[in-house]
Amino acid sequence: MSPFIITGAAAPNRIEINDFVKIEDQFSLYIQALTAMQKDKQTNSTSHFGIGGIHGVPYIQWEASGDSKPVKWDGYCTHGSVLFPTWHRPYVALYEQVLQHHALEKAKTYQVDRERWIAAAENLRAPYWDWATDIIPPAEVISLAFVDIITPDGKRTPVENPLLQYAFSPVHKDFPDRYKSWKTTIRHPDHPGSPDARTDVQGLKLFLKGFQEDVTRSTLDLFNRVHSWKAFSNSTRGDDGTASNSLEAIHDLIHFAIGGHMGSPAVAGFDPIFYLHHANVDRLLSLWSAVNPGVWVSPGDSKDGTFTIGHGVTLDTNTPLTPFWNSSTGYWASTDTAGTVGLGYSYPEFNEIHANSASAIQESILKYVYRQYGGSLIGLFGAVGNSGVKTASAESSTSEIVVYDWTTRIASKKYELGKGFAVLVFLGDVPEDPSAWHTSPALVGAHAAFVNTAVDQDGGLVRLTSAIAKLSGLSSLDPEVVRPYLEENLHWRIQAVDDRSAVRVDEIPSLEVTVAVTPLTQQPGTIFPVAGETEYHRGVTQGRPGGAREAQA
Repeated sequence: MSPFIITGAAAPNRIEINDFVKIEDQFSLYIQALTAMQKDKQTNSTSHFGIGGIHGVPYIQWEASGDSKPVKWDGYCTHGSVLFPTWHRPYVALYEQVLQHHALEKAKTYQVDRERWIAAAENLRAPYWDWATDIIPPAEVISLAFVDIITPDGKRTPVENPLLQYAFSPVHKDFPDRYKSWKTTIRHPDHPGSPDARTDVQGLKLFLKGFQEDVTRSTLDLFNRVHSWKAFSNSTRGDDGTASNSLEAIHDLIHFAIGGHMGSPAVAGFDPIFYLHHANVDRLLSLWSAVNPGVWVSPGDSKDGTFTIGHGVTLDTNTPLTPFWNSSTGYWASTDTAGTVGLGYSYPEFNEIHANSASAIQESILKYVYRQYGGSLIGLFGAVGNSGVKTASAESSTSEIVVYDWTTRIASKKYELGKGFAVLVFLGDVPEDPSAWHTSPALVGAHAAFVNTAVDQDGGLVRLTSAIAKLSGLSSLDPEVVRPYLEENLHWRIQAVDDRSAVRVDEIPSLEVTVAVTPLTQQPGTIFPVAGETEYHRGVTQGRPGGAREAQA
């Protein structure tokens, strides 16, 4: 029997979820298609459960890909590797393809204006959630138990909302113990250790809101500061010194912030929000590729491998992206996914670009990124220069502006705790109660480790500059002014993803938190500032648990 071949949905742009919920025809079909996928038998490889299980449990073959038992690692997903962005591209395309199939079948049952509904189905694509713009999803995603749609009889009807959660039928026996008692997917559980836990919607909103500035600035810096595939693609430590988070590191923080099933790679793929999240990860891949033409998958180590990839194998642009078949005999590879045309979709940011040259496309996307995500950077240059004197905005300035950009760099063995965790960074007093950490005014941001159970070095950073400007009362961002403030006020805590409990620093002995500063120079008329050489101030954290291993010379 031929395997299920991923061709992508023959559709136009994917749409941001806040806009998508307002497109009544497509949203109506989308809700019904999701419901059909979720009601499909869990043993069906293209059911919601079947596709979600590719990412983790139940750790079985999908469409005869690989041996009946894993090579070493349990799931197919390629976290912590150079294939992280490209592996998820055909994964989301698979979900989108099945989604559109169900939407088209449903459209054919409409009794009035059937051709209109068929056209809507043919144009349906998987929406994305742009968390860098608005980290709190619309009510249709996180709070409404019922949504109003137009059903095949032409009436506007309230129906159960499949975006809110997925009901297991049944919970699989191979689920991790913590998730075996939860009959549906849960986000930010009100009582994480309880079998009766439910999604705490208000808590989720507050938790997400606390990371908005960190996520937005990190997303902006992907385009401003990251220009190699290694630094862009994954969070493995050794990112050639780039003063920015990787795409994977930002992605990890979203998983941590949502929590519940999304907090574990083993079960994250079952939450419907997973595909909104990863469609946006894919969108950022498209935008970054336009800004960095010719930069694509560079060779990297497979580490512990996956269900089908062995330990210590060299990965490259031709490595099969298993289990995603593109023919009856072969798989998609990164070289096939350098553009989205082959998978039949695009993104709205490319709509108005009529230029054929890579440089013109690059300039257009850079301007879009700056408009969309540059607020914090604009504010930084518009408020504080290196001397603390008020300056004109970068856009209108006729003189050079220099600002010192402060970060905490966080490194650890990603799997050392045996479960997911996050390092939260504070400027000021830290509440004793871990449940109050995410609403503390001292919270600056976090670096999350989205993990299963292997061992490897992981790295990321949390930006401090805006928080210093807001909280410190300092007149300057110069090192001689800021360093004493950080020595007194910079703190960090570790929080488990599964139950949000405090984790002792000695439970993660590899943890190292280091302070760094990079001068940013904004030239008149330029879109982004130019980063200078990063300087490490290890003495700020040295001598503290989890601090720098050695002081600077």
